[in-house]
Amino acid sequence: MIVKRGSAHWEGTIKEGKGTVSTQSKALDAQPYGFNTRFEDKPGTNPEELIGAAHAACFSMALSGQLTGAEITDAVIETTSKISMDKEGDGFAVKSSELTCKVTSAGDAEKIRAAAEAAKAGCPISKLFNCEISLDLTVN
Repeated sequence: MIVKRGSAHWEGTIKEGKGTVSTQSKALDAQPYGFNTRFEDKPGTNPEELIGAAHAACFSMALSGQLTGAEITDAVIETTSKISMDKEGDGFAVKSSELTCKVTSAGDAEKIRAAAEAAKAGCPISKLFNCEISLDLTVN
């Protein structure tokens, strides 16, 4: 079993309060976040962009694994994940993760497409979500 940790510290009310997020590796170390960085596009991070980065990274690694299995070893993979959060009742819910991926490779485009679909379904972060996950793939 692999266990990784992230942590958060928060002080104050929901709108005026401030917090920090950190990762076990210290890639993020007391990175500020708050209501304004989440809902008002102020500088700093927020949970949704962190989830988007995690999904893009996980999918890219899963796709690399699928491509390696298909004997495509020259691929360059560029992925973004757009996380959409909507009002739901008295709160909010993540409703979708839109993966956009560009693969540059001399490999067979159909094999790359099949690998991407398998990666979308099989990446551990995709499995974590209870939302619609779409994939827009460009193969060059």
